[in-house]
Amino acid sequence: MKLSRARLALLIGAAGLLLLAAVIVSPMLLISMPSFLSDGGTSPDCNDSKQVEDVSDSGTADIPPKYLELYKEYGKKIGVQWNILAAVGKRETDHGRSNLPGVKSGTNYAGAAGPMQFLISTWGGKAQVPMSSKFTGYASDGDGDGVGDIYNPADAILGAARMLKRNGAPENVRQALFVYNRAWWYVDQVVEIARKYAKSGDVKVPPQASEECDEPLVEAAPNDVVAKILEYALAQRGKPYLWGGTGPDAFDCSGVIYAAYRAAGLTIPRTTFTQWPFGEKVLGGQEQPGDLVFFNAGPGTSADNPGHVGLVVSKGKMLEARCRLCGPIKVTSYQARANRMGFTRPLQNPDVLAQLKKLQNPSL
Repeated sequence: MKLSRARLALLIGAAGLLLLAAVIVSPMLLISMPSFLSDGGTSPDCNDSKQVEDVSDSGTADIPPKYLELYKEYGKKIGVQWNILAAVGKRETDHGRSNLPGVKSGTNYAGAAGPMQFLISTWGGKAQVPMSSKFTGYASDGDGDGVGDIYNPADAILGAARMLKRNGAPENVRQALFVYNRAWWYVDQVVEIARKYAKSGDVKVPPQASEECDEPLVEAAPNDVVAKILEYALAQRGKPYLWGGTGPDAFDCSGVIYAAYRAAGLTIPRTTFTQWPFGEKVLGGQEQPGDLVFFNAGPGTSADNPGHVGLVVSKGKMLEARCRLCGPIKVTSYQARANRMGFTRPLQNPDVLAQLKKLQNPSL
């Protein structure tokens, strides 16, 4: 059929309007496009527990190379932000360059010493602590000479990393810094320095703390029993730590696990010390949700007597109630955690197997 010139012009004009609309609307479509459909998405790598922040030009210029290497090494090893460690070192002693009393010898007016300004009492009771001796404190041996020397940068930075980790870092660095030096103006100053040292201009938290990495853990459970255990345990996130606590408002590390198993109709030992020998030992890499992961940390701990326990919720992740100053119950990574002793599977204990059998057949 032959089209008149007028009709042809009308059709061409309509097509032009449609094309113009597409051009106008397409940016909006791109903005609202889900990140998983876009090659440019910036979702966190949820399996990367040791992300390293790049150093800014000002950080490279200001931090002595030896100190920068130590901040990065021990930040990664212990699992805290290296730029927070570096910011503490800058704020306390200008990375050991200060000539004020207590930096290279003796103590300052408050009793602090060394490049990271530990109190002697917090370090271990004296400036040089043999690692083979019994002591209470954060004395650490970063250079491997067998002595925790408060004036040695390697030892002091490792000790500072451990203290920050113990008190809430990397998820809650402000709380950890407040424990380090109990003044909020100090916390603000350190965070500001840390931002300047990072190429991104930020203080990043590990990907495990991102809501985007909070996968549907219950749905991924290997069976219904484990799903019930995880469902109860994960519902306790955000509640506070309480030594000896078994809920419902607060828990300690073993208490939340004990309560989670009870929610599934199972009884296991109450404390970390008794949970450790109870479950069947599981080789690292073969752990699965519902298993327990133990650490040589906490009061009364020893090489075969763990003081801390977490509940495996997926490969590399655990739910834990860590300590009163470590923030609320949460899901964290166990891959980067030091002093891990091993895994156990309470569901393979003969008593638990008998309980499971009875749950499946109540008439037995």
